[in-house]
Amino acid sequence: MPIPLDEYPIHQAPVSLRHAFTSDRNAYDRCYFNIGNRTDELFMVMGLGVYPNLGVIDGFASARVGGRQISTRASNALGDDRLEQRVGPISIEVVEPLSTIRFRCDGPEPGPRFDLTWHGSYPVVEEQRHVLRMGDKILLDACRFAQLGTWEGQLAVGDQQWDVTPDQWVGSRDRSWGIRPVGEAEPPGRSASETPDDFGFYWVYVPVRFDEYAIVIICQEDSHGHRSLNEAVRVWSPESGRGTELLGWPKVEIRYQPGTRFPTGATITTSGHHSSGVQLEIEPLPYTALGLGSGYGSDQTWNHGLWKGNDWVDVLDVDLTAQSSVDFLPFSMLDHHAKVTCREAGQEPAVGFGLFEHQLIGSHLPTGFDGFFSVAD
Repeated sequence: MPIPLDEYPIHQAPVSLRHAFTSDRNAYDRCYFNIGNRTDELFMVMGLGVYPNLGVIDGFASARVGGRQISTRASNALGDDRLEQRVGPISIEVVEPLSTIRFRCDGPEPGPRFDLTWHGSYPVVEEQRHVLRMGDKILLDACRFAQLGTWEGQLAVGDQQWDVTPDQWVGSRDRSWGIRPVGEAEPPGRSASETPDDFGFYWVYVPVRFDEYAIVIICQEDSHGHRSLNEAVRVWSPESGRGTELLGWPKVEIRYQPGTRFPTGATITTSGHHSSGVQLEIEPLPYTALGLGSGYGSDQTWNHGLWKGNDWVDVLDVDLTAQSSVDFLPFSMLDHHAKVTCREAGQEPAVGFGLFEHQLIGSHLPTGFDGFFSVAD
């Protein structure tokens, strides 16, 4: 049965747009945003996704305020109108594609409530196709674009409220689609019994907005430092006539709190044929743990695409100082609001703000972690 979207000439296969491009249960289509005010006062991540082969739509908003992380999550059956990006109290309106997005949440307290409008400061960046395998099995095969921008509107968490203005509130966003683990967990099968002792997953994602340009850096490595995903680009405004600049190979040095895997800072240096290179000095500000309410990866309370029944809405309030939270942090992707200083030859240092996203699971010999439970000296 056709759906309203079938009226438009956008088909990529000889089937209705009701159906995914693949029969893989893990097909997904999702957006992610974050927002911070250049201080350690608040940092929030939010998103919305659809899972056509699971028949589910869901969304989340997870805010870090002080030592608490408060998340609103919503899930429902996926309907026929795919242009209606709404689930429970969470909705997204595309005001101007690739430029202006309105994101709203009017859920229950003490969860985040907001009416925010995103303005892209620079053109979107099409990232490299992201493929990740476990043995021969495809875990992730996705296309993604990213953008840096500013926010305006109203935001409240608990009994605190903020007037959001674009001169102070910044963030990044990405839009991705393809295949990644969603919904109920699949049986691990052979990979569970044959996971190598030196398994490692190392991930660094740094999109940053400066006054005159944006920089996006991505690194994914295995336990031996083999890099399977690599990106380092600078995006200039269309008015500059400079387009997108390749920055070359990023060398990443992350500093960790002794006795942990918690990052306290990082230095990223790039070099290559197309650029004289830049050095980014990263100062992490407050973080949100994506596995403590946002539905990503190792989240024990809710995962994206998980069927929760019709009209499910939930608020989770986590004390990040509790021992149970501290013990869980090494297993969660951490998204930090970050202050970043960019230095390059012949230029005055530029200060920007953006996202410092990092996870290190298992071994990563270049960093000195030689086992699943090894920590920094």
